[in-house]
Parts: sequence; C-alpha cells; structure tokens
Amino acid sequence: MKTKEKRLGTKAQIRSEKEKERRIAVAIFLTIILLSVALSAYFGYTILSPSPDLSFTEPTQQSKAENLNLKLKAAIVDQLSLTLPNQTFIQTATDILEQANYCVDYYSGVRVTVDFYRNLLTHAYNIIILRVHSCIREDGSPPVAFFTSEPYSQNSHVYEQLADELGEAHYVVGGKEEDYFAVNPNFVVKCLNGRFQNSVIIMMGCNGLTHTDMAEAFAEKGAKAYISWNGSVSASHTDEATAQLLQHLVTESQTIRQAVDNTMKEVGPDQEYNSTLDYYPHESGNYAIQR
Repeated sequence: MKTKEKRLGTKAQIRSEKEKERRIAVAIFLTIILLSVALSAYFGYTILSPSPDLSFTEPTQQSKAENLNLKLKAAIVDQLSLTLPNQTFIQTATDILEQANYCVDYYSGVRVTVDFYRNLLTHAYNIIILRVHSCIREDGSPPVAFFTSEPYSQNSHVYEQLADELGEAHYVVGGKEEDYFAVNPNFVVKCLNGRFQNSVIIMMGCNGLTHTDMAEAFAEKGAKAYISWNGSVSASHTDEATAQLLQHLVTESQTIRQAVDNTMKEVGPDQEYNSTLDYYPHESGNYAIQR
C-alpha cells in the first residue's frame, strides 16, 4: 500500500531550515569550545610545567694537569666574570685545587643559567665555589637569592616563578639596569636534580649568610657545609678572602672553623660593609676536607 508524503508548507519549510541551521551553529560552537579547552589545557601544561631539561652545561675550561684524582672534583662558578672579572683569583683558586689533586671545572658567567643550577648536582662536585652575585629583599628580609646570567622574562620558567622557586633580580651595568632570573632556596630544594655528596659550598657573594634560608636549603640537599658572608661584600675583598680560605681548607687541611677564623684574622672584615665569613651548620666547624 502506497502512502503519500505530505509536503510541508512554505512556513513549515522555513522553520525546518532555521532549526537545521540552529543545530549546525550549536554543533560548530560546541566544537570550537572543546577545541579551545583542549588547546588551553595543552598550552597551560606546556607553559606551567617545570622544565624537564636534563642537558649538561659544558665547563668553559677543565683541568688538564696529569695525575689528578678523578674522584676529587671542584667547580668554580664565575657569574661575576660578566661584570667584575678577576682572572688572577680564578688562576690562584685553580692552582690551589689542582695542587691538591682536584679536577677543576670552570664555568664563566654566560654558562650560569637557570638550567645550569638545575643540573649542578649531577656532576658530583666535592667543592663548589660560587663567585656569583646574590641578594636579599630591599627591606633586608629573606630569601637569599643567587643571580643567573639568564635575562628575566615573565613568560619563561612560569611554573617555577609561581612556586616562588625563581625570582627577578637586577643590578646596574654601565648606567643601565639589567634584570635576570634569580634562584631562591625553594629552587635548590625542589628543582636541583640529585643530591650533594657531602659537598662543601663556598658562596662568595653578598648576604649569603645574612639569613640561613639558602644555607638550610643546601644542607637539606646533602651539602656538608656552606660558607659565606653575613652581609654585603666587595668583589676584591671576597676574592682575597676566598683564596686564603682555600689555602687553609685544601692545602693545609684545617677544619672549617679553623680556616674561617684564620682567614678573618688575616684579611679582616670587609672594610666598607664590615661583613665577616661564617659557616652553616654550626657542627660543620669540626669538618676537615678529605684528600
């Protein structure tokens, strides 16, 4: 039995077409929304996730002397070379370490990026000398932060900035203010890959022990001792003092307490800022670097 199809009237056809167009428009709108959410989630994860970079930063220079003990390794991190270079100090420190059979890796300022700090522990250094700018807040409160040579950007290392692991620091170079990323204590605890193996840290910059938050972070990551200044210090004074400190620690095998005390007797506090060397934790004063 055949049935006859009932043809829609003109108005009904118009309503049907409009309903069809509405459904298509809604479908397109929902598709756009879903794509936007997916893209936002992807880019949000990409931007906000911590950097997974595990690449090593090659030293600017490495020891080439023969008969060095490959198990004794030291690093000289010279971020100050960008603004306050002192090749005489670098050579003196390298000579002292090599004469004690240390293999020495030297990193110039341009090497000292956020990811350089991130991978510092993977080299298993026994001694790390940080000739770097450092700072505290303008009101004198913590945290202690270490400069990198990586220009600051709100759009880089976003996750670490939100987590208070990285901050912004600046100094004036040639009358122009330069902004760089700075490493906070939270970065040391949460972002450094690996652990220190009873390493001794010599932090040559200003305010390294004005507060103990950075020293505590290094200790939590396995550092044996952290030696630094309790206030601001000039580059020339910290260079002179650190050379003497290394002589006592490495060549003469003095304890940390003896080496710090003797260095202060010989070079005295910084003449401009009256800051002195100190160490953390207190019990590390009885430790002598093994050779």
